[in-house]
Order: sequence, then C-alpha cells, then structure tokens
Amino acid sequence: MPTLRALVLCCTLKPSPAPSSAELLGREVLAALADHDVEGEVVRVADHNVKFGVSTDEGDGDEWPAIRAKLVEAQILVVATPIWLGQPSSICKMVLERLDAELSETDEQGRLRTYGKVGTVAVVGNEDGAHHVTAEVLQALNDVGFSISASASTYWVGEAMGGVDYRDAGPRPETTGTATKNLATNAAHLAHLLAGQPYPAS
Repeated sequence: MPTLRALVLCCTLKPSPAPSSAELLGREVLAALADHDVEGEVVRVADHNVKFGVSTDEGDGDEWPAIRAKLVEAQILVVATPIWLGQPSSICKMVLERLDAELSETDEQGRLRTYGKVGTVAVVGNEDGAHHVTAEVLQALNDVGFSISASASTYWVGEAMGGVDYRDAGPRPETTGTATKNLATNAAHLAHLLAGQPYPAS
C-alpha cells in the first residue's frame, strides 16, 4: 500500500509559539493517520501572511501559494479549528474562502484537482457548536471538490462558560480518542481507494 500525505491546516487565531488546542487535536489526527500509511505535517495558518481573497494567489507577499503547494501534494486535508461564538474561527473561514479558487483548477481530464482528496475536520472549544462548525466546514470542503469519508470529524467541547482548554483537560476523553481513530481509519481508507481508482473524467 503506497504512503499517502496529509496536511493539517491549524486555524487557531494564535501564532506560534502560543499553545493551541486546535493544533494539539490536529496533531493527534496526524498521529492516528500514521497507523494507516499516511505521513504529513501541520501548518499553523496564523504564522503566515495569508491574504483575504478567493484566488490561488493574491500577490503582494501572499503566502497562500506555498501552503497550497503542500495541499496539492496531499491526499488528505484536516482543517483544525477552534469554536468562537459558535462559529469556525475567522482564519478557518479565510482558508475556506481561499479554497474557493479550486473550483477553477482542473486536471488534464477536466476534473477538479481536489477530486482525489479527502476532507476532514477537527474542532475544539469551550462552548457548544462543534456539530455546527463541523457541518459548515465539511459542506464547504465538499462544495470545492473534496470527498468526505464516514465519520470525517473529531471534536472536544469543554463545559459551557468554562475556562479549561483541550490541552489542559488532563486524560484525553475516550469519546474524542475514538472519534479521532475513526476519522483516521476512514479517511485513509477512502484516500487509498481514490488513489487507486480516481473519479471519472468530467
């Protein structure tokens, strides 16, 4: 079975080296994917000068093209985002807007370049909203051509109005761990299938 690549786009609002629960959960997804012949990396978007826009390159120092190059090489995308006011982070929404450009990027057979890629999401927060955030992100990824595997999300939500982050929550919740394992198993399975049998020409 060939080794595939995954890219985790961490959409925390905090640049490095600030600790990030979204990055932690994203790295846990990456570790689980490693059990299925998938290697990859985490990119914290806040560390880069990514401009607002809906093209592959907004010019004037835009660092999205370098991130997009990693995406092009990957077969699995993990969008890791915190919840703010019940919504994906503003950086997550900016990433989704930049991915809108993929609707104009096709291969020699007329297929979107994202057709062979699997989209997943990892969500953390101290308030309710994980299902809403998951729905928004997965729908957006599917709209721009990503395939969504079964159980394509994992999340952790702390006590309402609480102050404990996932990274400080002590032993990892069994429910989150199981969801992360299922995400990795199914995403890798679908990515391997698509690698061996791509979608038909458009």
